[in-house]
Amino acid sequence: MSSEAVAPATPVATTRPRAEVVPLSSPDVSDADRQRVLDVLSGRHLSLGPVLPAFEQALSQAAGTRFAVAVNSGTSALHLAVKAAGIGDGDEVITTPFSFVASANCMLYERAIPRFVDIDIRTYNIDATQIEGAVNGSTRGILPVHVFGYPADMPAILRIAEARRLSVIEDSCEAIGAGIHGRPAGSFGNSGAFAFYPNKQITTGEGGALVTDDPEVARLARSWRNQGRGDGSAWLQHERLGYNYRLSDINCALGLGQLSRLSGILADRQRVASTYNNLLARVPGVILPPQPAAESGVQMSWFVYVIRLEDEFSREDRGAVLEALRAEGIGCNNYFAPIHLQSFYGEQFGYRRGDFPITEHVADRTIALPFFNQLTEAQADTVARALGRAIGGVSRKSVAVGAIAQ
Repeated sequence: MSSEAVAPATPVATTRPRAEVVPLSSPDVSDADRQRVLDVLSGRHLSLGPVLPAFEQALSQAAGTRFAVAVNSGTSALHLAVKAAGIGDGDEVITTPFSFVASANCMLYERAIPRFVDIDIRTYNIDATQIEGAVNGSTRGILPVHVFGYPADMPAILRIAEARRLSVIEDSCEAIGAGIHGRPAGSFGNSGAFAFYPNKQITTGEGGALVTDDPEVARLARSWRNQGRGDGSAWLQHERLGYNYRLSDINCALGLGQLSRLSGILADRQRVASTYNNLLARVPGVILPPQPAAESGVQMSWFVYVIRLEDEFSREDRGAVLEALRAEGIGCNNYFAPIHLQSFYGEQFGYRRGDFPITEHVADRTIALPFFNQLTEAQADTVARALGRAIGGVSRKSVAVGAIAQ
């Protein structure tokens, strides 16, 4: 990339955003994937047919667990995992505030309480060194999130959980294919959850799955997802309160096709991330995404590509950079908004800005850039140039404002 790629220029911040030149995400659906779906549509079973267990078997193999229970979303998978752990009224579960809101909401569905601890700025995952201090008499579990496909410190978390007799539920919704020393994300805890929304590594359109080694958890999850019907129950006979969390054979067919290409998909995403790393290493003001050291034994699965602006930039500066990128047709977003600063969490639990300073510091400066399997080097270069211009414009504006103030 030439020096022109990072030369600052005033970003266009007041015009209406152009039609997207580079989208934020784009699903990778092959002709073979489409054919699998058409085969289901041509058959007799669109739901609760033979493709569902086939997808679950393939997924359990990929996740390194005995069982997988496909459901309609990662949120549903998390909910069933919390319910299967017996977590309920007034129980507390330690988790991270830097995540998609579902990883905390799943406790609220069972009237339990998410107990947040701050994150490790090196990984953006829950800071395992703070978990022990958050445990109290009401604590029943730990729910780590493998943020952006970077595995949380599961060995440390499992040591605490074993000593304190706590359940561990892994939010692996962003981390299929990730692992630690060859052990897949999702296989460490009592149960794990995956999600297959279109921006994930693999997609079923909408969908998710609970994975576990526990046959009783799998049995209950299968019943709950299908309105509480038992394994051998007749139609319209229900053994327990359940939900409509089913995933159709249409979705599962797409998932089977995607799973068959998982290693290639992960390699494509690694290639795109490496391209960005090379281009953005020369853009002033950018902190590259957290990435494990080669000797750590941690295998990352790239879900999104999220850069962070350096510390001198403010939340308002980040907003200006986002606006400038969108004005050039670059798909982008802030990622994540802290859960504890969502309005209803503040109203219900009294959280306010300052409660989790590392989470807030990171969240004020993160930007998700376009990231998908088939992103080309030319597209990545377009993004890098636009980001350099946007950051340069914000930097010059800050200097000018400082000069006027003096």
